[in-house]
Amino acid sequence: MAMKKLCIIRDICRSISDFEAEFHKINGMCLNEGMVLCSLKERRLSSVEIAKQINLTCSNTSKLIRSIEDKGFIERDLGEEDRRQMYFSLTEKGLKMLDEIESDKIELTGPLAKIGK
Repeated sequence: MAMKKLCIIRDICRSISDFEAEFHKINGMCLNEGMVLCSLKERRLSSVEIAKQINLTCSNTSKLIRSIEDKGFIERDLGEEDRRQMYFSLTEKGLKMLDEIESDKIELTGPLAKIGK
């Protein structure tokens, strides 16, 4: 039974890797950058909240945020209650990119193909 689970996880990882390669080719960003944009779709978030949403360390999330901010997709604002707290939200350019990402036609493969239907 354990081997079957491991093989399923292998196939899922392969499908995600295939998707990420195509995603990068089409959108010019890595999958984690896209997931940050997706996380910010509904509301602004702190870097800690973003890290929890995409399941990365705060250090890795900070690097992602910097990269996405340099591309002009997000902006930072100071918190109203705690001026030391930074919050991030999508820019107009980020909203347009998210629309493009959500309308892409990247085909899901392997076990992920069932999800996309």
